[in-house]
Amino acid sequence: MSQVNWANRVTLIRVMFIPVFLVVLLGEWPHFVPNPAWWSAAKPWLAAIIFAAVAATDAVDGYLARSRNQVTTFGKFIDPLADKLLVTAALVALVDLGSLPSWIALVIISRELIVSGLRMVAIAEGKVIAASWYGKIKTILQIVAIVAFIVKDSPVVTDVLGSTAASAVQWGAWMVMAAAIIATVLSMADYFYHARDILTGPWTRR
Repeated sequence: MSQVNWANRVTLIRVMFIPVFLVVLLGEWPHFVPNPAWWSAAKPWLAAIIFAAVAATDAVDGYLARSRNQVTTFGKFIDPLADKLLVTAALVALVDLGSLPSWIALVIISRELIVSGLRMVAIAEGKVIAASWYGKIKTILQIVAIVAFIVKDSPVVTDVLGSTAASAVQWGAWMVMAAAIIATVLSMADYFYHARDILTGPWTRR
C-alpha cells in the first residue's frame, strides 16, 4: 500500500496551508503589493476562516484513514506533527502581533514537546499510550481560543461593534483560552499518569 494515500494527502495539504495562514494573518509581504484600506479589517477574519478550515481537515484525514483502512506509518508521523505545527504557528504569530502573552504560548508549546517526548520513550519501551478525551477536548478548546484571539482585536470588533459587544468578545476569548490552558495541563498530567510505569523504570538497556 502506498504510504501517501488520500488521508496523507489531506494531511500534507494541511501542512502546506500553514504558510498561507501566516501570510494572511501577519500580512508580511513586499511593500509594492497593494494593501487596500479594507484589508486590515478583513484579514483577521480571513485568517480565522483559513485556520478553522485547516484545523477541521484533521477530522477528514482521520476519517479517510479509518474508513478506507489506510492507516500508515507515515500518517501516524505526519498527522500529529501537522496539528502541532498549525497550533504552534498560530500561537507564535499571535505573540508577534501582541495579541497573546508569550507565557501562554510557552505553556501550550511546552506541553506538546513534553508529550511528544513521552510518547517516543513509551514506544521505545514497547508501550503505546492511547489518546484520551482530555487531549481531544484540549485540541477543540485550543482551536476555538485561537480563532477567538485572531478576531478579538480586529477593527470589526473594536470599531464596528459597540463597546458592550466588544467587551463580551474580549472576555469570551480569554475565558476560552483559560479553559484551553487548564485542559492542556490536565491532558499532560493524564499522559504522565498513564506513563508512570515507564517514567519509574525499569528501562530497556541499550
